[in-house]
Amino acid sequence: MASSIKLTLALFFTCSLFLQGTLAEVVCENLPENLCSFAIASSGKRCVLENYKNEDGKLDYTCKSSEVVVERLSGYIESDQCIAACGLDRTFVGISSDAFLTQDFTTSLCSPACYQNCPNIVDLYFNLAAGEGVYLPALCQKQKTSPHRAMFELMSGAASAMAYDSMAPAPAPGPAYHH
Repeated sequence: MASSIKLTLALFFTCSLFLQGTLAEVVCENLPENLCSFAIASSGKRCVLENYKNEDGKLDYTCKSSEVVVERLSGYIESDQCIAACGLDRTFVGISSDAFLTQDFTTSLCSPACYQNCPNIVDLYFNLAAGEGVYLPALCQKQKTSPHRAMFELMSGAASAMAYDSMAPAPAPGPAYHH
């Protein structure tokens, strides 16, 4: 009976330690640089890796909270599987849509392994694409059927892409009549 109580207490304390570790608050400024990019603080703010020159004049990195707030997710550190599936790198500095400029990234982002399994990354790049005037689901659909066309639309922005879609010969202006 006493060993049963000891086993129960040991199990209780083990579970308590496990839960404490998994429910710990995520604070960007406390994250190591190898976990910073694509993490979300418990406050809901995206973490961003920033670089600076240290006292020796060498480039160093620090993790900070950005002003970008995620509505549906908080206290989250992106998995290595999603980083790889989406063609990303944990050493990305800042938050930028520059990654869209490479076809390899867009192909990885739109792949089922990323697009269907990595909601944090898809949410981030959905919003970044929207800031460029591009609707990510449409871009990914075009990426499947016409990757070069998808890149054209991305590079030229949504307005230019729409103009490209509606290009048709314009009627010539009628003659000007002078009375």
